[in-house]
Amino acid sequence: MDNNKAITPRHFLDLDDFSYATLRSILDLAIELKTKLKNGEHPSLLNNKILAMIFEQTSTRTRISFDVGMRQLGGETIMLAGADMQLAKDETLSDTAQVMSRYVDAIMIRILSHDDLLELARSSSIPVINGLTRRSHPCQVMADIMTYEEHRGSIKGIKVTWLGDANNVLLSWIHAAKIFDVELTISVPNEYSPDQGMLADISQAGNNIKLNSNPNEAVKNADLVMTDTWVSMGDKDVDQRLKILAPYQVDKNIMAKANENALFMHCLPAHRGHEVTSDVIDGAQSVVFDEAENRLHIQKAILCYVFGIEKLN
Repeated sequence: MDNNKAITPRHFLDLDDFSYATLRSILDLAIELKTKLKNGEHPSLLNNKILAMIFEQTSTRTRISFDVGMRQLGGETIMLAGADMQLAKDETLSDTAQVMSRYVDAIMIRILSHDDLLELARSSSIPVINGLTRRSHPCQVMADIMTYEEHRGSIKGIKVTWLGDANNVLLSWIHAAKIFDVELTISVPNEYSPDQGMLADISQAGNNIKLNSNPNEAVKNADLVMTDTWVSMGDKDVDQRLKILAPYQVDKNIMAKANENALFMHCLPAHRGHEVTSDVIDGAQSVVFDEAENRLHIQKAILCYVFGIEKLN
């Protein structure tokens, strides 16, 4: 592995770090890799590369998709639980990053603190990938965009409506709305409205973002309806959240107000009967399992990108 610290590593931390052209090239590569996989081809683009995966929180899709994706590309993975590392005691993130930079070729981390993610990346001489923080979830939104375009064509100019809680996936969608020229309408209750940091990102996105706390109005003419779990990692006020967010549930009546061919997405895991009803998530407009599958393909493309591979030979 290359530990030359004069070379700035290619991190993948937030969508707003990148230009449209770069993100589009990652999407294009993901499509190519998916096609090859469906044809039984496994291009060994990352032979002899080792990805360390650190999880401070539980994971299904992120863990499996990065693990399988790295293996399909010819590389290997090491799974680490934050609680089992010296990070859980008193070793600094900086020291951890510098040590790991001498053992492995890249780090994918799921960690609640976004500041900790940034500190790890600053001290690392190898690529760091954001597998989710409390602030953002860029890999998920790249998979969302890929899924929409597979079903409906270009995402440019479409109307996306987000219903429910102002969380990390929404923040990455705010970034995507500006970059991909998407109209994003955010419908959340006042009690869980965007915090100051998210409001700053909304302001930077300009006219691409609208706020409308009335879910029935917000969903009108939507091409894509999205929601996520109402109880995120670390939330304590569960009963209160469920009560306040109840009017923002995506059910058949909400979907009927969107465009006739609107799609429904949810990053999963879903809590059926809370943020979404079973007849919607299992219905004809739902593409949640295509969306989950595309985590594999987009993350393979992200892995290639951080290692400097932007297209197939």
